[in-house]
Amino acid sequence: MGILAVGSVALDSVKTPFGFEPEILGGSATYFSVAASYFSPVSMVAVVGEDFPEVALTLLQSKGIDTSGLQRQKGKTFRWTGEYGSDLNAAKTLETQLNVFADFAPKLLEGHRSLEFLFLGNIDPDLQRNVLEQMKRPKIVACDTMNYWIERKTESLKQTLTLVDILLINDAETRQLAGEPNLLHAAKQILGWGPRTLVVKRGEYGVLMFTAKSVFSVPAFPVEQVVDPTGAGDSFAGGFMGYLAATGSVEESSLRKAIVFGSIMASFNVSQFGLRRLASLTYTEIQERFREFRRLTHFDDI
Repeated sequence: MGILAVGSVALDSVKTPFGFEPEILGGSATYFSVAASYFSPVSMVAVVGEDFPEVALTLLQSKGIDTSGLQRQKGKTFRWTGEYGSDLNAAKTLETQLNVFADFAPKLLEGHRSLEFLFLGNIDPDLQRNVLEQMKRPKIVACDTMNYWIERKTESLKQTLTLVDILLINDAETRQLAGEPNLLHAAKQILGWGPRTLVVKRGEYGVLMFTAKSVFSVPAFPVEQVVDPTGAGDSFAGGFMGYLAATGSVEESSLRKAIVFGSIMASFNVSQFGLRRLASLTYTEIQERFREFRRLTHFDDI
């Protein structure tokens, strides 16, 4: 089953303790789509400027990603400059140039409207609902958001959540959104607003998944060296949604496996700058890391 990903495509300049990479391909829709492409067909809806490199477009298409919804407008592509210090869990934004992304108005092509799996990247919640209005009853709607929208558009975001099946956010955003310091209490409150599943990304501490009836937890896959954490959350979401779309199932067992595949894609992503490692993967490597993850987390009853 195909996935539609709506979000940002950017040119990122990233500095970490391991080096500096200027104007590399990034953005929420980009990381999500490349990660998901290993499991399921993906179509992307985003906007770029006249300066968007042809080599970047070629990379996306080489992964089988449908870029027919990638709007090219007059002006410059969205740019983000960030820096990571010794704490690689937190990025310091040095500069944001929205450029053509400032006026992004997603317009779905007819072939995109009937796709059964929809991922809404962390764009304005008003735009997220606009995309939903253009869709023909997707089977699963998952969305991301960020502290900017939680602070500035709380009520609009809550309206969006009434239409969403799965919400994927980090632990700080979970607490902020619910206004509750305890993750269990915060999750219960958010689930009461509409989503059937809440996936809480906790960086190097792993992932928590909440439903009305269960809590599931997995660690992060241990990575020998984290070089660039940019896009880890969107890579996780891509692996997660890609697996669900590949199986066509949203049963509890499928959701749990999807969490593991999401964690695996994020672990590959952080090991090199930008999309370098994610784009060069083979599915055999993904399967082998899944087996490693299973051995890592397996234990016998005592």
